[in-house]
Amino acid sequence: MRTRWYMLAAVLLGLDRLTKSLVAEHFDLGDELVILPVFSLVRWHNEGAAFSFLNDAGGWQTYALIALAAGFSLFLIWEIARLKAHEHLLGFTYSAILAGALGNLWGRADNGYVIDFVLVHYQDWYFPAFNVADSAIFLGACGWIYMIIKEMRDQRLSKANS
Repeated sequence: MRTRWYMLAAVLLGLDRLTKSLVAEHFDLGDELVILPVFSLVRWHNEGAAFSFLNDAGGWQTYALIALAAGFSLFLIWEIARLKAHEHLLGFTYSAILAGALGNLWGRADNGYVIDFVLVHYQDWYFPAFNVADSAIFLGACGWIYMIIKEMRDQRLSKANS
């Protein structure tokens, strides 16, 4: 039963690696291909964390982010192994975050940076570029937040009905 969650993580990780490889193969650093007035494909390198936080920290951040991603990935692998058969949303959540953590860890360990390539923008406003791994982490985090809110709501309803 848990195998499907590891397989989902592997598929998402494979998609992340494939897309980053294609971008690295077909784009030079800084290239931009405008697809729509609000959407472009780019090749940017992120040496930091989300939204380029710590991007210019001098190099130590690469090792810290690798260690953090590795530790959290081990935690998620352990948590997936403990899932009960009915915990579908939790399985998806853990799988998505695991895939994203491993995808960005791989890039940092291999290159010292993560390739970001999806750019959403409007006129002079630009959302920080991201990749498939970042998207998987975001979806997993949304699932986690949803479960926390649902649990809090269920607890309040349970107390109200007592």
